[in-house]
Amino acid sequence: QVQLVESGGGLVQAGGSLRLSCAASGNTFSINSIGWYRQAPEKQRELVAMISGGGSTEYLPSVKGRFTISRGNAENTVYLQMDNLKPEDTAVYYCNARAIYSTYWGQGTQVTVSS
Repeated sequence: QVQLVESGGGLVQAGGSLRLSCAASGNTFSINSIGWYRQAPEKQRELVAMISGGGSTEYLPSVKGRFTISRGNAENTVYLQMDNLKPEDTAVYYCNARAIYSTYWGQGTQVTVSS
């Protein structure tokens, strides 16, 4: 089992920045990739950014160039630096970890961007 705990959400004005953190614990050796999804009201959950064990990354096209995903030195922490935030980035952001046979989710953290 893997446990994921997010932090760093909040309220920010358009153009501002936030940094989300996700700390993984438990069987972290089983994780192949880790990243972030988000879900806005009445919309489907979507992949925002993901980083693999080898360091390769993928991003939602609308956040590319504004968001940066990175791993912490401890390898069991992942960050999402969000710059130039827009009102359409408002959503609950979920940490997601993928293992060979399982997928794990954090509890979510709210990000609200005011115009």
